[in-house]
Amino acid sequence: MEVKTTALPGVLVLKPRRFADSRGYFVETYNQRGLAEAGVSAQFVQDNQSFSAKAGTIRGLHFQLPPAAQTKLVRALRGSIFDVAVDLRQGSPTFGRWIGETLTASGGEQLLIPRGFAHAFCTLEDDAEVAYKVDDFYAPKCDSGLIWNDPDLGIDWPIDPASVILSDKDATLGSFKAFASPFRYEAASP
Repeated sequence: MEVKTTALPGVLVLKPRRFADSRGYFVETYNQRGLAEAGVSAQFVQDNQSFSAKAGTIRGLHFQLPPAAQTKLVRALRGSIFDVAVDLRQGSPTFGRWIGETLTASGGEQLLIPRGFAHAFCTLEDDAEVAYKVDDFYAPKCDSGLIWNDPDLGIDWPIDPASVILSDKDATLGSFKAFASPFRYEAASP
């Protein structure tokens, strides 16, 4: 597996190896030992999948609050997405910063988003399917989020903001400035 770091420590782009022949390809999309060798200790307990019929659909910025915070491992099953992580960890040198990565079904890229980050994605084409693993179960009482177009975050979405498709819930999420983050940054020990 190819592992690439990002500008947000802990957020990784993973690209599993594909074995192709005349029939198509085979890929091992998840291997706990391979992730552990890459420094990822998450034990995933739930798989989620979404389908978005139209390009320009944004889902997020979502996260679960402690004690049910989640690490996510995200990949595109069909089509392509612009996947975003925002650092919500108080004391982090990258607090309030974001990164965005394009994930494609054809390329097989995955984004690992640790606990303490908000997550969102934007579909770049119609009929996009996304799958993601999480390391804690869905907990409605811990469900939270931030508005997708928060000016303090300044996410550079690759779509026309006037044509964004949102759920009613996502359209009314709060601002980053008003969010009192319970997440704390812990520097890696040498």
